Amino acid sequence: MVWWQVLGVVVAVAFVAAVTAYRNGMERGEIIGRESRPHVPEPLDPHEALFGAEPSVRACEEAFARAVPEDVMLVDGEGFVRYTTDGVADYGLAESGRLSDDDAIGILARVVADGTTREREIELPLDGVRTPAGVNGNSGHGVQAGETMPSNIRYLKVRIGAIGDDLYAIFLSDMSEQRRFEAMRRDFMTNVSHELKTPAGAISLLAETIGDAADDPDAVRYFSGRVAKESTRLTELVHRLIDLQKAQDADTMLDPKRLSVLAVARKAIAENQVQADGRHIALELHYDGVEVPLHAVPGEPDAVISCDEESITTAVKNLVENAIHYSPEHTTVRVATGVRDGKVRIRVIDQGIGIPAESLDRIFERFYRVDPARSRATGGTGLGLAIVKHCVADCGGTVSVWSHEGEGSTFTVELPLAADQTPLVAAAPADGDDAATASSTGAAASGSVDDVASDSDADSRDDAGAGSGAGPVATADVSATKAD
Repeated sequence: MVWWQVLGVVVAVAFVAAVTAYRNGMERGEIIGRESRPHVPEPLDPHEALFGAEPSVRACEEAFARAVPEDVMLVDGEGFVRYTTDGVADYGLAESGRLSDDDAIGILARVVADGTTREREIELPLDGVRTPAGVNGNSGHGVQAGETMPSNIRYLKVRIGAIGDDLYAIFLSDMSEQRRFEAMRRDFMTNVSHELKTPAGAISLLAETIGDAADDPDAVRYFSGRVAKESTRLTELVHRLIDLQKAQDADTMLDPKRLSVLAVARKAIAENQVQADGRHIALELHYDGVEVPLHAVPGEPDAVISCDEESITTAVKNLVENAIHYSPEHTTVRVATGVRDGKVRIRVIDQGIGIPAESLDRIFERFYRVDPARSRATGGTGLGLAIVKHCVADCGGTVSVWSHEGEGSTFTVELPLAADQTPLVAAAPADGDDAATASSTGAAASGSVDDVASDSDADSRDDAGAGSGAGPVATADVSATKAD
């Protein structure tokens, strides 16, 4: 075989080997031909990528607005509204589809002029000042705890910025609650400072006076008694502040348990018995219109509630204490318990001086006193009813008041019944309980027990809104939050 024949054979073998290797590579995917390359799409327009081949500017605007937690208006440079979230209408910033508030229009004009995002807090007048329900009539008045005269100003934070060609976003945040909270905090600190300064200053002056009167035993005894009184007042104020903080603290660990309503009332009465005896005021306990002993009786009718024992006991104790403070000597304070309309009621009824109608909507405020001079004379701190409001709210209940000057007051606490109404076992009477009962009964000997508003009379007060002529009690629910 000649050389060119050998070369031809070599070339043929090499060609066959190359074709074979190519086919094997294609089968294993090691070689990618033009026909098998994956398709890579061309970049799309951003609007098309988000909303499809036919992008909707309106859909983009609405999706953007829904994603923002604040209320939002989208407007053009002339203030015509393109879109609003549901809550915007409440602010009254636009009329006939166009921005109408002068402050908002001014902010928008400056943003349109220079493109700079601006933020400002504006004040919007509310339509009117709401009056608490039930404060009317001449024969009696009532109000629900927690009802206050709201401010007639709404504080609105407005932030405006450009988000597109002739498109501007207006972000709205209602700051009214925050501003009111800040005002309440300032007032609270002012009141606390004043209340602490008064007894502290008195103690300081009395101590100096005692030092100057060291050679006069009678003067020393007199001023020492004054020091003790001011010290007691200061201690009471500190304890009340601690109670109030615990009652309104959302982080307070509550311990709901099944409680006997009569047991709660008896404990509250027992803690006020010495004070009542000192003023010759009788304390009575009733259940469903029938007077019951101040000690537990096995098998007696009762109702069961489920709430924090300390909270509800503090609330009832403060109401009884308040009734004693503002009742004349030789009168009676009645704690009437029972079940009505599926709820437990605890009413504290007194024969005191009553509360003026104009003060009813404020008596549950911290440090508010109807008669500051009388409150200081009786040792009142102005915190007792504020604590009641928060303690009752902790128990999921409401507290309301009926009062008429010269006729006394009735404070009513309503609580949900416990799901399990199995009677709790009553404790046997403790030593001294009978004596306490006798003391309470005897304290009213020179007064007229018949003058106390009966349970049925108190019920008629509660029903006054139906045209009975007595003052109504508001029915709005106070409870559920600790945010005061």
